[in-house]
Amino acid sequence: MERLKQQMKFILEIDNLKKVQRQSYLSDGSRKENDTEHSWHLAMMCFLLKEYAPKEIDVLKTMTMVLIHDIVELDAGDTYAYDDAGNSTKREREVKAAERIYGILPKEQDKELRNLWEEFEEGTSEEAKFANALDKIQPILLNDASEGKAWREHAVEINQILKRNEKTPKGAPELWEYCEKLLEDNIKKGNIKAEGGVV
Repeated sequence: MERLKQQMKFILEIDNLKKVQRQSYLSDGSRKENDTEHSWHLAMMCFLLKEYAPKEIDVLKTMTMVLIHDIVELDAGDTYAYDDAGNSTKREREVKAAERIYGILPKEQDKELRNLWEEFEEGTSEEAKFANALDKIQPILLNDASEGKAWREHAVEINQILKRNEKTPKGAPELWEYCEKLLEDNIKKGNIKAEGGVV
């Protein structure tokens, strides 16, 4: 019974992810998405787009990775992709959050999820490379669908997007090619600033 209590406590704790707002808007631009919507979207992308992983992946492991990767934001908050100051302290805040949140679980599940989270963060396994690529691609899709709403709000430049996506082509080359076309279109539309480079 104690084990079940710990698991239920964790399940209720992560319900709070529904309140963690991100910077990306929903595809219709009506409001910003939250962390649970983002993670669910990535899990669906993983299942539907698994054929575009450059090497064979364990799909369930990758789906689990994307479902848990932002749980730390319960304590650490969502750090905007192009917030240099926030990103300088992100790792420290997220490690502390991981210790508390995953620590709610029974020991072996705490260890299992912490290991998966660290694997995602390191981005070296095939699963982590694909998961990280999806995590970077999804905001591009939403920004394109919402006429670049978040990009325009933050005056994002193409060089910022390209820097953030340095590893994305290795994790999902065909998906990145698709995104490159979207980025080109959004530069032409004025949704992304062209200063600093071109696609």
